[in-house]
Amino acid sequence: MFPAATSFSILLSSPCLFFLLLASLRVFPSIAAAASSSSSSSPLNLTLSHQHPDPEAVAQDVQWRVNSSLSRRQLLSSNKHDQSSSCLTGNPIDDCWRCDSNWQNNRQQLAECGIGFGAGTAGGKGGRYYVVTDSSDYDPTNPKPGTLRYGVIQTEPLWITFASNMMIKLKHELIVNSFKTIDGRGANVDVTGNGCITLQYVSNVIIHNIHIHHCKPSGNTMIRSSPTHVGYRGKSDGDGISIFGSSKIWIDHCSLSYCTDGLVDAIMGSTGITISNSYFAHHDEVMLLGHDDKYLPDSGMQVGGLSITAF
Repeated sequence: MFPAATSFSILLSSPCLFFLLLASLRVFPSIAAAASSSSSSSPLNLTLSHQHPDPEAVAQDVQWRVNSSLSRRQLLSSNKHDQSSSCLTGNPIDDCWRCDSNWQNNRQQLAECGIGFGAGTAGGKGGRYYVVTDSSDYDPTNPKPGTLRYGVIQTEPLWITFASNMMIKLKHELIVNSFKTIDGRGANVDVTGNGCITLQYVSNVIIHNIHIHHCKPSGNTMIRSSPTHVGYRGKSDGDGISIFGSSKIWIDHCSLSYCTDGLVDAIMGSTGITISNSYFAHHDEVMLLGHDDKYLPDSGMQVGGLSITAF
């Protein structure tokens, strides 16, 4: 059992497919018990705006949804005819959108499919579609229209898709703005190179069906983070996805491997995060949840800072 600390890493030396709920009531039972005891005598003190007041209810809801989907799938498996004609997979997230035969024209339905602490993450829902047609990343201070970098730095909600299979080799870290969906469905999209993906002080970001690998430290350079701002960035750690002071984040059906530091790091009071149906491989420091036991917004995981659902 993990100690009652807010900062820990999940260590894997071989490929691992996650189907695990990481809520503090399961990972940190001592913290959950203390929170339950204290909340019975005084109001729950929420320190983060997107922190869920009842994480145990979230865990129970996830379990119910998974069990319901599996039960439906098991019933179908007893009838081969029904099974062959059914779209149900036994996965509540996939069952939510894959049963729509016209999903390619209704991509934003995906935003309704999140479960766990990241449920309700809007991403770019309601915004226009932006299609990545150019895999280059030559100038992080002045990205070309049609590139992934140009799309993610916009301030408006965008649902970002890809015109074809792409290998995107980043020159420096990719700074993603709020209300963005990076939707790789229908294409084989790899993101690699320097810095990789940074979510810093943002909310409502969905990253779906992207392969992220071989990420290296970079920085000490100027990088554009919005259409109107270019700023100096220090050296990044080489994480696959770095979540810093952010909330309402959903990472689904992604694969992450071979990064210099963590595959996913969530720190500085980040909360409201679901990591689902994702494959982590060839790495020894997969996931960092919280960065410092003394940093108050990270404390408690369930009641103080970071809550993550991972599959």
